[in-house]
Amino acid sequence: MSMQYQDIITIEPGKRSGKPCIRGMRITVYDVLSYLAAGMTYEELLDDFPYLTKEDILASLSYA
Repeated sequence: MSMQYQDIITIEPGKRSGKPCIRGMRITVYDVLSYLAAGMTYEELLDDFPYLTKEDILASLSYA
């Protein structure tokens, strides 16, 4: 069974002003998408943010 973005993306009113975040952490979908739009590769993103997974990135893209 494949994981859906709803299993990864969380929205909490008191965290990051209610913006969609990755697995309840403080990194937002917008942050991930901004880094990718700026030219970062998946590998660079995962190196800079070791707590992220490829599934987190894919969930952000699916959410968008």
